[in-house]
Amino acid sequence: MNANGRQSVRQKLAQRALERQLEYQEKKAQHLRGHEDEVIAAMQRSSRRVRELLEQFGSIDDDARVIEVGSGAHGLIFYFGAGRGIGIDPLAVSYRSLFPRWQNCARTIAAVGEQLPFHDASFEVVLCDNVVDHAESPERIVAELVRILKPGGLLYFTVNIHHSVYAVAAGVHSGWRALGVPYEVGPFADHTTHLTLETASRLFAQLPLETLSEKSNIDETRARARKQPPRHMGDRLKRVFFKNALYELVARRV
Repeated sequence: MNANGRQSVRQKLAQRALERQLEYQEKKAQHLRGHEDEVIAAMQRSSRRVRELLEQFGSIDDDARVIEVGSGAHGLIFYFGAGRGIGIDPLAVSYRSLFPRWQNCARTIAAVGEQLPFHDASFEVVLCDNVVDHAESPERIVAELVRILKPGGLLYFTVNIHHSVYAVAAGVHSGWRALGVPYEVGPFADHTTHLTLETASRLFAQLPLETLSEKSNIDETRARARKQPPRHMGDRLKRVFFKNALYELVARRV
């Protein structure tokens, strides 16, 4: 398959992942009705943890421009404490209707991460929390994150990473979907790619960043999978080939 063909497949995968995400969040909005306070408390804890982590490397002023690319339904930006905070997500309009209790806590814009509608060096803090493997081009999104970050500004980035066997399986799934086979495997239909630790780290190669903190929880993920009773074959595979570990990077723009 040539480059144009691969791009077309990735575009279709990204569109399908968006459709599935919206369906999931519509159901979740109904399920969470009446429990919004619990959700907000959890969101506040997550936002506070990330802000405290970033502030280990530099202060964040109250009027700092902060953006979350892929703010989603329950993003960090809504309780990050940023008066000039912005959330970017292709489904932003739908999320404002589904989750008004917190989506109105920050300005949100419907846009894709591969083409952000901002000038270079526009933000002091850029957040991207477990997003790029659902999108058309993780590489282009990462380049955009760095482009809009001011020199000296802080980047917080995470993505789920997996054993390389899942990257191979994802490629097979993409191939049969490209041929028009209608059968979907949920975890692969929700993602455009399954990154390994090496491919996630490689996204930032040659970019003007100083790495401040870089880690993954692969060992903990393996141990957790081995302790849990297997419900199906997927759980048995996770005992051997880890899945859904987290890669986390904190960096400064140079």
